[in-house]
Formats: sequence, structure tokens, C-alpha cells
Amino acid sequence: MLRLTICAAAGLAAGSPAWAQHELRNGGKLVLTNGISTIEGASGGGLTPWAVIAGNETKDGIGIQAAATAAEVESYDFRSFSVAIGIKDRIEFSYARQNFNTNEIGGALGLGNNYAFDQDIYGAKVKLFGDLVYGPEMLPAVAIGVEYKKSLDAPVVKAVGARHSEGADYYVSASKLFLRHSILVNLTGRLTKANQLGLLGFGGRDDKYRVQIEGSAAIQLSRRLALGAEFRSKPDNLAIAREDDWFDLFGAYALGRHLTLTAAYADLGSIATVKGQRGALFQIQAGF
Repeated sequence: MLRLTICAAAGLAAGSPAWAQHELRNGGKLVLTNGISTIEGASGGGLTPWAVIAGNETKDGIGIQAAATAAEVESYDFRSFSVAIGIKDRIEFSYARQNFNTNEIGGALGLGNNYAFDQDIYGAKVKLFGDLVYGPEMLPAVAIGVEYKKSLDAPVVKAVGARHSEGADYYVSASKLFLRHSILVNLTGRLTKANQLGLLGFGGRDDKYRVQIEGSAAIQLSRRLALGAEFRSKPDNLAIAREDDWFDLFGAYALGRHLTLTAAYADLGSIATVKGQRGALFQIQAGF
């Protein structure tokens, strides 16, 4: 139920040699190469984490980023607030609070108009090897991560058929920025049994973890502007409603080194029996 146009905004990080020469500060990352904040709090794109670490700092410092995301599709509203800390460009810790408002559909589902699902997400990520920008072109940055999710609506999510109200996702991401071509590519594999990111609990007709595939591709059009697309496959556990895969088109613009704006258009398919959930997402992120 929540296709949240999600951040689909993927925040991209593309780059060119000229960009590298002019946009690299002493000891800092290239603009946009820390990504934006996913709707689940990790650094990367809007839909999927990348093998990057939050904040503008490199191996010599500690970085931080915080984001607010608002999304509206045909029948639902979504809000997310997140913060992430990056330690020496190696380890990341993140937190996100999600709010999914069912608006009038909540009444039709017997939950009451404007019933909102809330969830807390605690994340950790470790970059194993490689670098997004530097090093051999065919050696991407690779990271592993975990997201522990806890629904704040346990009785309701169990009533709709979920086996659990809390659980964890595990993922591995590989990301590379081909600087000569100003193109960024990311591929993520996620082990999950979350229903609509976990907002509708975990498990359903069965209680098995399944592998889902996520991907991002972006191109830099200028030093501060990148456009791209994302895909995220989804499990389909609940008997009461089909859960579709997500797609989005996004643009990310760096107003400066510390502030990034993202806008996206997402096709989220069917959410809680209501088809055709498409809409826009907006995010503002501050990074240091």
C-alpha cells in the first residue's frame, strides 16, 4: 500500500572530468556523489541504496545528511524524514520515520478516513571495497547493508494478513560512475519479506525471504544536474491486495555543496486494491 512515488528521485551522482576539477573541495566528495536519501533512510537513489556512504566527507572525516520527502499519488500521501551519518567513507548508520496516509481510501477499507500507517527504520551499511568515482572502471564500489523495520500499527498490519509487524531487509549494492561518459549505474539485490516496504508488515501467504532486484541509471547534464530512472521489484505476499513493482523518472539538482533538490515521477501500480497509483515526489536534502 504505499507505492510512494518514492523518492524515486534517485539522487544521482554523475560526473565529468571538468566537473571533477571544479567541484571537488579539499578532502570532500564530488557534488552529488553521496547520492540522495532513499525513502528508507540510506544514501543512494530514491528507490534503492547505492554503494556510497552518507555525507560529503571522505575517509578523513565524518559526514551527515538529513532529508525530508513528500510524495502524492492518486489516492495516497507519503512523508518521510531521515538522517544518516557516514564514518570515514566506510560505515553508515541511518534512521527514517515513514508516514503513509490512506486518505479517503482508509474509510473504504474500514480503517477510517485519513488513517495513517507509520514505521521506523534503522539502517547500517558497510562499503566493502571499490570506489564510485576512482579506480578501475570495471571495479565498482560494493557495499552490504541491513534495514531493521518496525511498524507502529502492529494490530492493523496483522489484521490485513501480515505474519509479523517488524523485520529486517538485507542487501548488497554495486555502484559505478563512468566519469568519461557522465553515467552512473547501480544494481542492488535485496533479501526481504516486507509488504509495501514494511508499512503493511512482513510475510503473508508464506513467511519466506525472497530476493528482489533493484537498479538505477543516471546521466549528468551539467555539473549540478542529473536525470535518471530507477526500478525496484517487490514481493507479493498479502492475499488481500497485489503488490506491483515500482518505476520512476527523476531529476536531482545541487543548489550548492550542502543542499540538493530532487523531483520524480513514479508509477507504483496497484496499492491496497486501488490501481493506477502514479504521482510526484519531492525531496530536499542537506549534506555536510
